[in-house]
Amino acid sequence: MTTLSITEASRTGLSALVAAAEKGREIPLSRHGKIVAEVVSAREIAELRHDRETLRDAALVMARFATDSGVRTDLDRAMEFFNLDRKTLEEENAQETETETETS
Repeated sequence: MTTLSITEASRTGLSALVAAAEKGREIPLSRHGKIVAEVVSAREIAELRHDRETLRDAALVMARFATDSGVRTDLDRAMEFFNLDRKTLEEENAQETETETETS
């Protein structure tokens, strides 16, 4: 894979760089000898984004498996912990619904 300096890339022209990327060539661009960007096809970027999302999802699943003790808390116990009761929550929900209805 040939690295082009920004100056060389400018001389080559945007159309030529895009055409090469569309054919599957990856073109690293450097400034002062350091790669700062790369011209790649839209397909390649889409695949990389998909892979990134898949890896993020996999990391979340692995973290969940690593930290999940298997203990579950039912809703009533959670509400008790937060000093809530069903009647109060239902009243708040009804008030919010009424407010939303009045505003629309």
